[in-house]
Amino acid sequence: MSGLSTADAVERLGQFGPNALPEQAPEPLWQRFLRQFNSPLIFILLFALTFDLGLWAYEGGHGWPIEAAAIGLILLFNAALGLYQEQRSEAALARLKVLAGAQAWVLRDGEFVRLPTQDLVPGDCVRLESGDRVPADGVLRDPRGAMLDESILTGESVPVDKGQDDEAFSGTLLVRGKTLLEVTRTGPLSAMGRLATMLGDIELSKTPLERRVDVLGRRIARWVLTLTALLGVAGVIAEGLSRAPQMIIFAVALAVAAVPEGLPAVLTVALALGVERMARHRAVVRRLSAVEALGSVTVIATDKTGTLTENRMDVRSIDAPDLGRALVAVALANDADPSTGAGDPLDAGLLRYACAHGIDVARLRQEHPVISERPFDSAWKFARVTVREDGHRVSFLKGAPEVVVARCDLSVEDRESWTGKAEAYAEEGFRVLAIASAPGEAEEHLSLLGLALFWDPPRPEVPKAVRTALDAGIRVVMITGDHPVTALAIAHQIGIPGVRVLTGEDLAEYERHTLHDALTEVNVFARVRPEQKLLLVESLQALGQIVAMTGDGVNDAPALKRSDVGVAMGQRGSDVSREVADLVLLDDNFATVVSAVEEGRGIYENIQKFLRFLFSTNLSEVLLVAGGAVVAFSIDLRDAAGHLVLPLTAAQILWINLLTDGLPALALAFDRTPGVMQQKPRPAGSPLLDQPSVRFVVAVGSMKAVLALAVLGILPTFGYSLEVTRAAAFHFMAIGQLFLTYPSRHTWMRPLSNPYLHAAVVGGVGIQIAAASIPFVSNLLGSAALPVEVWAVVFAAAFGSWALSELISRLVWRQVGQREA
Repeated sequence: MSGLSTADAVERLGQFGPNALPEQAPEPLWQRFLRQFNSPLIFILLFALTFDLGLWAYEGGHGWPIEAAAIGLILLFNAALGLYQEQRSEAALARLKVLAGAQAWVLRDGEFVRLPTQDLVPGDCVRLESGDRVPADGVLRDPRGAMLDESILTGESVPVDKGQDDEAFSGTLLVRGKTLLEVTRTGPLSAMGRLATMLGDIELSKTPLERRVDVLGRRIARWVLTLTALLGVAGVIAEGLSRAPQMIIFAVALAVAAVPEGLPAVLTVALALGVERMARHRAVVRRLSAVEALGSVTVIATDKTGTLTENRMDVRSIDAPDLGRALVAVALANDADPSTGAGDPLDAGLLRYACAHGIDVARLRQEHPVISERPFDSAWKFARVTVREDGHRVSFLKGAPEVVVARCDLSVEDRESWTGKAEAYAEEGFRVLAIASAPGEAEEHLSLLGLALFWDPPRPEVPKAVRTALDAGIRVVMITGDHPVTALAIAHQIGIPGVRVLTGEDLAEYERHTLHDALTEVNVFARVRPEQKLLLVESLQALGQIVAMTGDGVNDAPALKRSDVGVAMGQRGSDVSREVADLVLLDDNFATVVSAVEEGRGIYENIQKFLRFLFSTNLSEVLLVAGGAVVAFSIDLRDAAGHLVLPLTAAQILWINLLTDGLPALALAFDRTPGVMQQKPRPAGSPLLDQPSVRFVVAVGSMKAVLALAVLGILPTFGYSLEVTRAAAFHFMAIGQLFLTYPSRHTWMRPLSNPYLHAAVVGGVGIQIAAASIPFVSNLLGSAALPVEVWAVVFAAAFGSWALSELISRLVWRQVGQREA
């Protein structure tokens, strides 16, 4: 088979369409916009808006409904911000869906190429190996031990053997063997096209972090609403029923200012930005819940080949009495494609070595047709092919030395000699493969042909990544099917500590409690069967560890699914491993896992910065208004109309909420903090705001409220009117809140400079000054114009609150930094 030409494939793709279901029509923009108002907190604002407009109309519609206009701006700004964040997140997830989508080896123009499965068309020839999902309906060609799990289609849990020209349906799973699939139906025309598409979907449900933020927001809302209800009732008692509508509007405005209604939206942006950054680092997040879990990982359990090493699998040499016969064996007991390199990296390395020594692989395979074969499986650790040679059946085997040598007819001395050689080569860091042959269709009483030595050097960036992980308090555990000595040699080269190795046989002999004891000191596990990875994951979790697990095979799926963060290989991983994984590595590189952990920690750190900023500023507003109202009532402070003088008007509170919560909070999502990998992993159940953050919020919020009350108390003594005094307090609260973003982002770790934050703060200050200078806006905000000398007082107080906040931050975090360092 030569497959389709590129031109034919393009023509058929236009005729039949992509191998995927049509996307659902996007929700209209106006519906998405209206959906932004579906929130209990927004309902409060809508009620306030309706109430104020009704009151304004009832009183004759004189002047401007200032509070209603401010509430309307808040509603529009929050809706626009939510819509922007939603579209940005969905666009990021759509791009990630394309990156995480399945790919297949497709025969085009006579060569196998790696293509997205959505590009398949009828007539394509697809190469399938154990662990691959059937990407489209088709007919099997040249099946070799092929067995399909069709339970997803029929409900029958027992896999079915498949032969030549048998039909296969999309969505079913090749659990054993290998085969070629000639595609007959794609996309909506395939029997399981819809299910196959669903399997590739990226999970869009709320993450545990988002749910915890929602719970926190509702809890704070209850306290704030209780406080504002009391304040509203007190205001009505103090002012009388004639001022009740204004008191209700004021109380609602204070509630809206104090409740973190923008928290879920900013959280979504932080997650989306982090996911996009991970994708640029070649790590595709399939489930957003993994982002939170990454920040808590305490153990990274990784395989060796291709993840810690380069997966080149170059054959350094073959130790064989008859090299020619050994080369024939490795060329025939081999499923790789010599022209394109498609297939197992180990098989591809053997073919390159054979070709370099003059073996014509294509001619050799033509002269030795395959009669039967047994594909490699971790259960028996060898592969066999039986071919016809000179009219007779001959079997060639390759596999683990301890398995193949045990099946050979050797004298005691020869057996010890070959076993010793394999051990010595493994100690030098080589991966060793034994080669044998036998007459007939045999797997016992073999003749040993030699040992193939593979050199798969560690990736250059891995030692640094391992050091970074260890410095971050993350334990690195190697789990491999290789020889114990080889595994330990590679572990020492890349910096994984330890001198002891546990094998799969050791694990089978351990009792549960003794295994737990061993796991506290052993970091290298060799000759481990894939199903034993699940035991290791569960044992580590039983010790209280948060485990990130890497895997690529169909048998790795249970361990990947059971781990806290399942990491699948994007290049050599099976479709099944990618489906159950939380994270897909496009470069199969361990360093990418460490980068993803760092990104996960950074996202969580940015969320905490926003929480510190939001709650400290909101607390200062609540304390200022509540304290000022109590003082005004105590001394009977009233304006010319006889109304009680409150520190801020409803319009001013809403303006502060509009200006200072949105843009700076979004800018904090762009923060980068290099020190996140210098601290220990965060416990999975830790609160969103830890104790130092709570102390910061209370101290800074109280300090800022006291300074605002001081401004209210001092300016009248210099002869300034109550109107100017209240305007000064308003500007101080707004500008001081903008400045507070800087100390809120500082802990014992110092983030990098954030130009987005600088722009948000400078722009916010400029807007605040403009609001006071433009008469129309100034009147809306309750005569917010100020004399020049009072502006000096406002900025002096704002810079003073900034300095005090930085001092509080240093005092709060000094002890934490000493503990983490």
